[in-house]
Amino acid sequence: LIQEQTVSGVATCNFTNIQGANYDVHLLQCTGLRFSTGNTAVHMRFSNDGGSSFEAGGSAYQYANQLGEVGGSFAEEKSTGISYIRVMPNIGDIATETGNGYIYLYNLNNSAKYSFSTTQSMGIRASASDGRMYFGGGVYPTAETINAVQILSTDSGVTLTGTIKLFGVKQI
Repeated sequence: LIQEQTVSGVATCNFTNIQGANYDVHLLQCTGLRFSTGNTAVHMRFSNDGGSSFEAGGSAYQYANQLGEVGGSFAEEKSTGISYIRVMPNIGDIATETGNGYIYLYNLNNSAKYSFSTTQSMGIRASASDGRMYFGGGVYPTAETINAVQILSTDSGVTLTGTIKLFGVKQI
């Protein structure tokens, strides 16, 4: 465990000391995430300057995820150029409409490689009160050292509540 943050009513949850020199792989564990506005998705961004700013250009990231609803419908959500990596389906704004999941991060401290993520999560969407699972991956297709990670909603004025833990995983 590198750091645990329990947040309430914040715009972002930033991890600015990821100890990248010590770990090849990182794990973010998200529990009880919800937003101040229902039907809002969880996103992630990276920083190369210790969290002073996060890469948010309109085509900075790519992702592809599979979404499945308890009612039996499935869909693919993807983008080849967007300002975030989507890591969790739309979730709600009350304690019974939360999202939970984990995100593995690869190559963050390697300036010669792209930074990748894989995600698996489950949440309740406020607009329909239905369970939704989500899995897939994302990439920041720029070879540079990433030294901070941000979890947020990109919707204006929306705040986040929940617990996020950052772990370092040393490869053998």
